[in-house]
Amino acid sequence: MRKTKIKRLSIAEFRTYGAFANMIDPQAIRIGEPPVQFFRDMLQLELGAKTASFSICRVTKRPLIVDQTEFHSSCGEGILPLDGDVLIHVGFATPNGVVPLDELEVFLVPRGTLVTLRPGVWHHAPFAWETECVNVLIVLPERAYANDCAVYEIPPEKQTEIEPS
Repeated sequence: MRKTKIKRLSIAEFRTYGAFANMIDPQAIRIGEPPVQFFRDMLQLELGAKTASFSICRVTKRPLIVDQTEFHSSCGEGILPLDGDVLIHVGFATPNGVVPLDELEVFLVPRGTLVTLRPGVWHHAPFAWETECVNVLIVLPERAYANDCAVYEIPPEKQTEIEPS
């Protein structure tokens, strides 16, 4: 029987096979400051004619108020909280970017649970729940945050406060 030794994961040793990134302690270009930081396009995965890009959205405790929302027209989005539970708000896809503010819903997503959103579904950065900070894996096409992201700032009188149950 053939035997082999275990190697430490390193860029030099692994480059022939692919790539890797630490998704809990990201060392990547960051967009934003706490309570919402986005470490963009850390890894890509070729899926035939399409490419998935993996980013981290690090969220820290903030007021449970939905004051911003966004959607992507041409792609869905994957959301996977890695090290804590999160709350996400969602709203059904609408024509002409009309935000369904009165129908927004909020869901508790346990750590380790992958959620996928369909194209056009309103959402935004998750809220950390019961922990100070959560690293959330985000799966989108590369640069979708810059090329296919319509963001809507919700006026104070139309914002939604999340009530813990």
